[in-house]
Amino acid sequence: MSSDVPQNFEDRLRRRDSTIRNTNTLETIPVNHQPHENIPNTPLAASTISFLLGSIFSLGLTLFLTGGISDRWWATYQLGFFLAAWSGFHWGEFAVTAGWNRDKCSVDSFLLDNGAMYHVANGTALVEYLITLYLKPSLKAYHYISAVADASPLGIIMAIVGQTLRASAMIQASTNFSHIVALRKLPSHRLVTDGVYSVFRHPSYAGFFYWALGTQLVLQNPVSSIGFVLVLWRFFSRRIKVEERALVNFFGEEYENYRRRVSTNIPFIR
Repeated sequence: MSSDVPQNFEDRLRRRDSTIRNTNTLETIPVNHQPHENIPNTPLAASTISFLLGSIFSLGLTLFLTGGISDRWWATYQLGFFLAAWSGFHWGEFAVTAGWNRDKCSVDSFLLDNGAMYHVANGTALVEYLITLYLKPSLKAYHYISAVADASPLGIIMAIVGQTLRASAMIQASTNFSHIVALRKLPSHRLVTDGVYSVFRHPSYAGFFYWALGTQLVLQNPVSSIGFVLVLWRFFSRRIKVEERALVNFFGEEYENYRRRVSTNIPFIR
């Protein structure tokens, strides 16, 4: 008898489950790793998070484009941009993974379960902004740093360029990209060295670095700006060392030559 024919009820259940998993385009089960499961890894959770992030993005973008609400001291265009940038970043992480790296997509792809310190850092930035705005609003009025109407809105440009760079890197790397450092080479892995990877050796890291710094420049947070730079530099410096040891193991001299040729373009990380 052919082995393709289910032998008993349990075989039929396993075959049905396999068919459902392969055909259900809303499934969120990654192939090579297990989600953290601090957030339920279900399509319902993914759609709920997307709705909430979209609502925050819409509120933030409205505040930003309208210049804030004049009779609400806290409802500024700066806060609006930060909310839009933060929510857009997290939704974009999931959307790009779902679109170009489907086998690694799960609810963790939103990067909302990114460690307590990440949320502490963003919460601290908001507290710094609101306290300073309330006590000394003139300290948030350096228009050349973040004003919409100014010719050189440094923070806004930096955040948008950083977001675009990171998304482009993830799209170009496609299935070669992972939010988790890969320590085992898969047959599908290839070394990507063209496009944005010909200018930035780790464009997704550089993109996040400049996006995060840009959001703090928009808020004009001196303490958080310095803190973000120091913490992110330390994090990426260590992560890049670990990742590059694996990449040298994967690709050998090919990666060594690429590393000598292309910089990270993150300050003081060669």
